Amino acid sequence: MISTALSYGSLFLTALAAGSILPMQSEAVLAGLLVATDLSPVILVLVATCGNVAGSAVNWLLGRGVERFKDRRWFPVGEPMLARAKAWYHRYGRWSLLLSWVPVIGDPLTVVAGVMREPFPTFIALVAIAKLTRYIVVAAVTLNLVG
Repeated sequence: MISTALSYGSLFLTALAAGSILPMQSEAVLAGLLVATDLSPVILVLVATCGNVAGSAVNWLLGRGVERFKDRRWFPVGEPMLARAKAWYHRYGRWSLLLSWVPVIGDPLTVVAGVMREPFPTFIALVAIAKLTRYIVVAAVTLNLVG
């Protein structure tokens, strides 16, 4: 049987990577641990949430430094793309961070929040609500399916 610390640690690290700009899927790891272990679903959801929010915080920090590199030839985000992202965030505001759990748009959204200098406490609160809700739904669906 997989050790408890290894299970929680791997879930945290996978969720951290998934919350960053890396393409990872932490939901599958959470679902697998819910099915294959007798670990507390509440603790698993909290560990996944903490890891994912930490990954989003890394994105926010990256966003704080993006403009420093926007004119560099090697940098993948040019001025037009940055301007569109800023306009989008300005239009929808901080409440759009409640969509930070959505695949494809969520991670860039957390980077843009850093670019736009969203206050960190507000950022963390909104992202934590979004990520926690997503993991609660994943856990509930998984546990209902395995019954």
